[in-house]
Amino acid sequence: MTKIPIGRSKQILGATLLAALPLGAALGTAPAASAAAPSVHHAQTWQAHATTEIRANWSAFFAPSTPAERKIALLEDGTKFAAIIRGQSSSALGKTVSAKVTSIQITSHTLAHVRYTISLAGKPVLTGATGTAVYQAKSWKVGDVSFCQLLDLEQVKTPACPVPKKS
Repeated sequence: MTKIPIGRSKQILGATLLAALPLGAALGTAPAASAAAPSVHHAQTWQAHATTEIRANWSAFFAPSTPAERKIALLEDGTKFAAIIRGQSSSALGKTVSAKVTSIQITSHTLAHVRYTISLAGKPVLTGATGTAVYQAKSWKVGDVSFCQLLDLEQVKTPACPVPKKS
């Protein structure tokens, strides 16, 4: 067995450890390979959680059984629409509306595009509609632009919805 002087053995051990790390990690500019895996896993977990929350909140917002105050909390800047939501919740039409989210595309940590179907009394009346979900106050909410689009279809006017610019 060849004896390696202690100082030289530390150099060999250091070089071996250095070779085992990715270049960026060895230079201190990037996380080690083992640290990258949790980041990818975290992103996948975050997106799965966001998708689940968006789907649940959209369904709850349009569910006839959801109280008006809860619907207000599920809508982006919902307090601006409180009177309309309360009125719809107590109307005969409002008691038959439901929505089913068919797809969600998360585009950032604060915005997602949602494709959905609106049904009245269980019958689809608006299929393939597109809208947004917005992350606000630590929760995914129905985007106010989406709600304004639906109000426009119903010919409901409110100062909370901006008037589209004519080109």
